[in-house]
Amino acid sequence: MAKNSSHNEEEFISFGHNQNTKIRFEDADEDEVAEGSGFAGEEVAQDESMCDAGESTDAAEVTDDTTSADYYFDSYSHFGIHEEMLKDVVRTKTYQNVIYQNKFLIKDKIVLDVGAGTGILSLFCAKAGAAHVYAVECSQMADMAKEIVKANGFSDVITVLKGKIEEIELPTPKVDVIISEWMGYFLLFENMLDSVLYARNKWLVDGGIVLPDKASLHLTAIEDSEYKEDKIEFWNSVYGFDMSCIKKKAMMEPLVDTVDQNQIVTDSRLLKTMDISKMSSGDASFTAPFKLVAQRNDYIHALVAYFDVSFTMCHKLLGFSTGPKSRATHWKQTVLYLDDVLTICEGETITGTMAVSNNKKNPRDIDIKLTYSLNGEHCKVSKTQHYKMR
Repeated sequence: MAKNSSHNEEEFISFGHNQNTKIRFEDADEDEVAEGSGFAGEEVAQDESMCDAGESTDAAEVTDDTTSADYYFDSYSHFGIHEEMLKDVVRTKTYQNVIYQNKFLIKDKIVLDVGAGTGILSLFCAKAGAAHVYAVECSQMADMAKEIVKANGFSDVITVLKGKIEEIELPTPKVDVIISEWMGYFLLFENMLDSVLYARNKWLVDGGIVLPDKASLHLTAIEDSEYKEDKIEFWNSVYGFDMSCIKKKAMMEPLVDTVDQNQIVTDSRLLKTMDISKMSSGDASFTAPFKLVAQRNDYIHALVAYFDVSFTMCHKLLGFSTGPKSRATHWKQTVLYLDDVLTICEGETITGTMAVSNNKKNPRDIDIKLTYSLNGEHCKVSKTQHYKMR
């Protein structure tokens, strides 16, 4: 798969468009477009649950004391993850544009940055005139964020607090703004959204704002014979040996990769919209129906999920999409391979439901139940498949 498209359509903010959405996002200046921005919408960002319970360490110990055994719970102590997110200009430039172009949202306000990482969003807010910013980060990166804040002269404006958002105490009873880059792969992987909702319920003043405030999950279908053959069917015969038992497991693991828009066979459908300012934690688990209509005669090997995020409180709507027709982000897309190859004709429909829930043993993980059917001229199938994002 991962065939990078050389063409990006220009409807969805400055980097392309969402197939379903008619809203146009305001373009950034040309020099900003070169750097990045997009339609509102990971990853993977700073998961409050990935927190080391130990005491703060000095800068040298950030790397020296962290081993591979700690990686799952403290993966955000690794600089490479932050480098990848910061270099995702669609992600980072959008947040910068939201803050700098809408200073009325931030100026003289008390801001809470949930999962602050290196503190980049806190720095944007401080520069935009925030009265004070509380940057909460549970990983060892909090120690580096303190140094970064000091090095840039914002120690009197930004207070970095190391710990889980559910366990720390803020030096202020309420905040005016909560900002966070909480999105994970498939929007919900790593379950950081719960931490944002916890912070909202505990500290946000009445009438306060959450940035971003809207997120939506979308679904489409693709032809992907070459990649499926290479990654999935490969296990049928490995140097002459049957290893198909691994194939069954591989099919259950959604693939995070970049999808070429030319692979898209159907239209795209909205699965779920979330209003972060109003939703409850339980709303992130849902069952949604879908109906995908074929745009051409082709084969379908997988369904693809992606998300959009928007900042509706701005003067002009800003945000970004992680869809195949938009500029690539580090979130890429989430590919769910089907057991069967579907032969579909233009106008025929795939109908079904997708059930999404947090794994009971590890709420950071996601369980997906996909039920789908096609009653076409050349293909009739009805099936249920289960996927696990780990």
